[in-house]
Amino acid sequence: MLEAFEILTTSGVVLWSKSYAPVGAHIINSLINDVFIEEKVQIQAANAAYPVYKKEKYTLKWKKVKEFNLIFVAVYQSLLHLGWIDKLLDNISTLFIDIYKDQLRSTRVRVVEYPFDKYFEQQVKELEDNSAPINSEGVVTGAENKKDPLVSSEHGGPPPPSVPGLIQGPGGRVSRRARKAANAGANVSSGDESIRKGKTPKGGKKMRKWDADGYADEDDGTVLDYSAPADGDEAAAPAVEAVAQDSWGHRTGKGQFVLKDLGDEVHSILENADSEKAKNRATGIVGSGFNAIGGLFRNIVGGKVLTESDLEKPLKAMEDHLLKKNVAREAAVRLCDGVQRELVGKKTGNFQSVDAALRQAMESSLRKILTPTSSLDLLREIDTVTSPTSKQQSPRPYVISIVGVNGVGKSTNLGKICYFLLQNNYRVLIAACDTFRSGAVEQLRVHARNLKELSARENVGQVELYEKGYGKDAANVAKDAVEYGAANKFDVVLIDTAGRRHNDQRLMSSLEKFGKFAKPDKIFMVGEALVGTDSVMQARNFNQAFGTGRNLDGFIISKCDTVGDMVGTLVSMVHATGIPIVFLGVGQHYGDLRGLSVPWAVNLLMK
Repeated sequence: MLEAFEILTTSGVVLWSKSYAPVGAHIINSLINDVFIEEKVQIQAANAAYPVYKKEKYTLKWKKVKEFNLIFVAVYQSLLHLGWIDKLLDNISTLFIDIYKDQLRSTRVRVVEYPFDKYFEQQVKELEDNSAPINSEGVVTGAENKKDPLVSSEHGGPPPPSVPGLIQGPGGRVSRRARKAANAGANVSSGDESIRKGKTPKGGKKMRKWDADGYADEDDGTVLDYSAPADGDEAAAPAVEAVAQDSWGHRTGKGQFVLKDLGDEVHSILENADSEKAKNRATGIVGSGFNAIGGLFRNIVGGKVLTESDLEKPLKAMEDHLLKKNVAREAAVRLCDGVQRELVGKKTGNFQSVDAALRQAMESSLRKILTPTSSLDLLREIDTVTSPTSKQQSPRPYVISIVGVNGVGKSTNLGKICYFLLQNNYRVLIAACDTFRSGAVEQLRVHARNLKELSARENVGQVELYEKGYGKDAANVAKDAVEYGAANKFDVVLIDTAGRRHNDQRLMSSLEKFGKFAKPDKIFMVGEALVGTDSVMQARNFNQAFGTGRNLDGFIISKCDTVGDMVGTLVSMVHATGIPIVFLGVGQHYGDLRGLSVPWAVNLLMK
């Protein structure tokens, strides 16, 4: 299997890396030193597109992109022959440059964060499933077979990890070349140096001095709200980064803007780069797309009618596999039961495994859980409410409320949904109903300011913030916001609420009053992809908190870019409540919102 993958500049600064096993920093450093700096090693296949370099028990392949001064390096054990490494290097270089080409051309290339994990994992899974590693016949000899005292288990294991962004030298020291390159590329700190030295910035406010008791000597009672420039000039705020429409959705023939499915994004990028890479790799058998689960069933010989006893052991192993993917036990049992019902009594062809039948059964069982029973066409529902057919019925705004526990990203995802609605030319009112958490109103004020700038720049929709400060009753603020939205002909009212622990009855009880006052058309709960099985209890408690006859209408799963096994959380929450997934959050920008693709979820869960 693949041990590590790194993307670094030709000056030795690591931009992104992924490690599946502890690989000493000296391995990559040797490649940089021997091949790129001193050129003292004759590498194998030097004229090939993907040269080979061997160090100890590892083989390193790399691809150099001169236009961006980047090197893509894959590390794997020499005993394995991974035929898909060349394609991985090619695809990853194409994806990384396509997604981050603007950042790579800027002067901040060395200090920008590159959230690339989800794209890389998708490619590794896809390529691994299409070709299994083959043991090489030869045994590595000579220098490659020697133990390094730094990585040997007898000497305490591998050295400590390298400093983020820099290549380490022998003994963990950062090489002078790498340090010099990093220092040259690093930007000045975001804080004003004169402020850090205690000087008053020209034209700015006087710095406060704090006494031993924690009081300010010069406190004049001014509210310390730094979310806007000190002089109140909105134009002084930093410009908001534009979001390319084709990167997160597309417009239909009717002019509606619809979101991409996460599973389509990677393939779309590769298709644009090279049409040859757009071939459909799904062959209809488990071995190509479901090797983890398919391997559990391959001992069952075809040509017979399958019985429960034939499936007992494989289904137990399959349940354990699903539990490792963050699927709650009751959901895993339901999936296995569904597969059993589909397979028992089915006869496979002679000398044929049950792989193809398993794939069909698994997709059918998982689709029954993830496929919603109600419509998720949010745009159509908004149009129906805001443009009533009855003349006696006056138009009213479509109300969406966002709820969830503390810190899951409610306000951030509210901003993403608002941007999505603005793309469809709706007038959106954001209601700041988190009147408890310090900074909550200011946070929404920044979002509203950014969204106003983007909507004016792109000439789409309108957005406004409704706020009444802190300490007010959230239900009354929400009710007033809806009335204000109706009076001023807003199409949609997005209500932000305070975060609350799902197991705190006192905090949860206030949601029933909130639901009665605001009367939202949709209540979306934001859940974290990285929470795991605790998401089941969160979903159930929030679903019951709004009183008799009122439940949640959908889930928004945030932080999907932070974990690789997030599908388990999706399945668990939907299974526990019967409530569908509406959106997936895959980043921090306003365009990092996706729809749920059931085939994508099936593929990722079963690998």
